[in-house]
Amino acid sequence: MKKFETMDQYIANFPAEVQAILQELRMVIALAAPAAEECISYQMPTFKLHGNLVHFAGYNNHIGLYPAPTGISHFEERIASYKHAKGSLRFPLSKPIPYDLVADIVQFRAEENVRKAADKKKK
Repeated sequence: MKKFETMDQYIANFPAEVQAILQELRMVIALAAPAAEECISYQMPTFKLHGNLVHFAGYNNHIGLYPAPTGISHFEERIASYKHAKGSLRFPLSKPIPYDLVADIVQFRAEENVRKAADKKKK
């Protein structure tokens, strides 16, 4: 398995059409959580804001989004048509990526992480 140090390295590993989707996803996440920092974690593109915010990854047939269990459970109705599990969501490459849903999930997770960080400071 290749070791990636940056999102650019990770994204460059895919065919051009998937690269375009991954770059768009990266931009949507960055706009939804402008204070978040990019990194590679678990060999996946990751955004951190007071801890892990969201990971994403490219696969042969889908894009995976990993917003933690709360990012899945809070949007249960909106993600019902996509394959998902406790902390993961799959967007098939054969359909348009729901970038508005991704932005909403990321904003929810950012607010959650900021709130948790503030609560820790109060203690």
